[in-house]
Amino acid sequence: MTAFSITGCLGYRFGNANLYRNDIRTIHVPVVRSDSFRPELGVLLTEAIQKEVEKRTPYKLTQSYSADSILNVRLTSDAKRVKSETITDEPRLLETVLTVEMSWTDRRGMSLIETRFLPPVDVSHYFAERTDFVPEAGQSIATSFQHAAERLADHIVDQMEARW
Repeated sequence: MTAFSITGCLGYRFGNANLYRNDIRTIHVPVVRSDSFRPELGVLLTEAIQKEVEKRTPYKLTQSYSADSILNVRLTSDAKRVKSETITDEPRLLETVLTVEMSWTDRRGMSLIETRFLPPVDVSHYFAERTDFVPEAGQSIATSFQHAAERLADHIVDQMEARW
């Protein structure tokens, strides 16, 4: 009876290893391609994704020629909108929106993101992140985009977790 209970737990993994695929050890995150007129946003988002991958996953960042997988991200749009104005039509509360498309593939080009709702083909995942900022309070569009990039990186790394 004891031997049965011990062997029944052999498939379990502990720590953050149980959240991520065990067949992938290295990942390459190229610079985010940007369709935006703000070229710095691609670099900003790339740095945020790389930091989040290093912080939360067991994967090691490496060059494309030696990586087990590649995480491709494309910034599809960015926007700045006025949400509220003063009586004199000065912007009081503004909103920034970043939208991205991401895909995570292995060396053979097979998708590594599992989904129950779509057939296993070249699937891209789309994310949008909105952040507000108040210029009168000393906040800027740069800090708003930084915050949005960090939140997008968090969402992207969430998608790298293995499905239960």
